[in-house]
Amino acid sequence: MRNYLTLEGDSPGMPHAAAGGVGAVAPADAAAAVAERDPLVLAAAVVGLLAVLVALWWGIRRLRRTPGAKFAGLLAGRDEVSVLMHPRPDPDAMASALAVREFAAEVGVEAHLQYSKQIRHQENRAFETVLDLEFDRVDDASDLLAEDVVLVDHNEPRGFDGAASVDPFAVVDHHPGDGTGSEFTDVRPDHGSCASIFAEYFEQHGWTPVPPDEEEEIGEDDDRILRSGTATGLLYGIQSDTNHLTQGCSAAEFEASAYLYQGIDEDRLDRIANPQVDAEVLDVKARAINQRSVRNAFAIADVGELSNVDAIPQAADELSQLEGVTAVVVMGQKDDTLTLSGRSRDDRVHMGKTLRAAVDEIPMASAGGHARMGGGKLSVEHMEGLGPGGGMNREEFVDRLFDAMAGEI
Repeated sequence: MRNYLTLEGDSPGMPHAAAGGVGAVAPADAAAAVAERDPLVLAAAVVGLLAVLVALWWGIRRLRRTPGAKFAGLLAGRDEVSVLMHPRPDPDAMASALAVREFAAEVGVEAHLQYSKQIRHQENRAFETVLDLEFDRVDDASDLLAEDVVLVDHNEPRGFDGAASVDPFAVVDHHPGDGTGSEFTDVRPDHGSCASIFAEYFEQHGWTPVPPDEEEEIGEDDDRILRSGTATGLLYGIQSDTNHLTQGCSAAEFEASAYLYQGIDEDRLDRIANPQVDAEVLDVKARAINQRSVRNAFAIADVGELSNVDAIPQAADELSQLEGVTAVVVMGQKDDTLTLSGRSRDDRVHMGKTLRAAVDEIPMASAGGHARMGGGKLSVEHMEGLGPGGGMNREEFVDRLFDAMAGEI
């Protein structure tokens, strides 16, 4: 037998609400009774409930939106954007800029791809030429072609007059730093490349990579097709920043490579990866090997004066292949600027922190990077004593670099 609950103390004139009790009223009957007395009250209650449910649904949906969807959504509704790469863009930066242009084109937004310095490394020039890319130079903040700015592969504007005044609305990067976008920031230092982040965006957003032999079949109504040029650029951007998936990788780089694979143009990929080499680059590599100084498992090479500073990181890559050497720094001078490039395969040597420590006492010097790779620049005059500090000569600076690699400063 069921036990029924009867309510006592009800207001006069109100029926008992206990289920099954004498005089009990079912919820539907109660609602009907309210509707009969004041249908507007019931209607308002229903509308209010629907509003709450819709708001809750949108809130949950927004929380579940992927970074790629958020980024694409922020691009929509703008007339044009400037996609700003770091001063000397490499394949990772150029591929990332190309990815932003794809997202912008989907929502009818014009994207201007811009940078501030030079593209000199033969690999970078081949990337630009083979993929038929056009970039615009920035010497001053006024040269930015759109008010709305997206930063890719770096998180703070630099390399041109007025850079500090630029307030990007979006920042996508994999380098450590404090720079942020006013509306969107996705900085992932655990990733080996910025291109892998954009590949993830495309995949999350439902884009399909298409090989070159199928591009002619793409119709005007086909949405979210990732063309071969962009897929090839993104893959090479990943490869170039991770030494062909051997250094500084995360799982994201392998997942992105697998996603992009079906859209790769092997011929263009080969042409980018194997460009002709400038004679000075070969000369600088030879100088680095012949003039190296080795202490324990660390090597430093001063290649002297040169005109192509892009040869310095290439020489560092070459020197790091020497048997028995686990960390290297190559430095070379152009005008008054000494450029440093370091590589490390030694878990004891975080190259970015090492170079930062080495130049810490030199006015106006800057350095940094990742555990495996780093770089820096300093004025020779400041190193030798211009400004505060006692200064040091070239040999003393080499000693300081060795001390920094050994963890003694």
